[in-house]
Amino acid sequence: MSIPAALFIIVLGFVTATLSGVFGMAGGLVLMGGLVLVLPVSAAFVTHGILQLVANGWRAILHAKHVRWDIVGWYALASAVAGAAVALISLVPSKPVLYLLMGLVPGLLWLPQRLINLDAARPPQAFASGLLVTGLNLTAGVAGPLLDLFFVRTSLTRHAIVATKAATQVFAHLAKIVVYGTPLLTSSSHDMPPWWMFALAVPLSMAGTVVGGRILDRMNDVDFKKWTKWIVTGIGVIYLLQAAQLFARGAG
Repeated sequence: MSIPAALFIIVLGFVTATLSGVFGMAGGLVLMGGLVLVLPVSAAFVTHGILQLVANGWRAILHAKHVRWDIVGWYALASAVAGAAVALISLVPSKPVLYLLMGLVPGLLWLPQRLINLDAARPPQAFASGLLVTGLNLTAGVAGPLLDLFFVRTSLTRHAIVATKAATQVFAHLAKIVVYGTPLLTSSSHDMPPWWMFALAVPLSMAGTVVGGRILDRMNDVDFKKWTKWIVTGIGVIYLLQAAQLFARGAG
């Protein structure tokens, strides 16, 4: 990997951790898209998993008093089941397909809320969210908008939503690291970024989480939900355009 590409990932890790610290999911979507620009798909999945594991884990620690641990417990159990199932399939999407999936995922935010009767506070639905969100995370690289559907009708505050979602995503990204990282460890390829990049990116990702948390404190619940929807949708449109260009060029 070239030094400019590594520096790009380091800066991207800080910016997207800040974004996730505010909105709880937009950062992961941006990070995955950026990583696929400079890395093979499998390496991008593992790198994304590592950086997001740190960002989400640190965010959950910072807001630990707001985490609903009962939701996290059911999610973690289902996440393990989903990870084992996807590992058996051994499916790695191409870059055009990955951008297409990432572009379509934000459309979930526009489903009419009156038709959605999901609530992560209910144990069966917390388990279902773990299965569905982790499964989508392992195929599309991101699943924030799907996870968000399980929190639309909860009575949780913005801090509780961000904190609980962060804690659940620790398990989703851990599954991503294991499923895509294990084959890389057993191969002779050198697709992964160098260790020094992670040594710099990890603390910067943690710093971005702190910055994002301070911005979150200055927002209200109404603005939080409104801006999340529009920002994630805009990112999705960009990814759909990128997918169209790659399919038109016949890129693999």
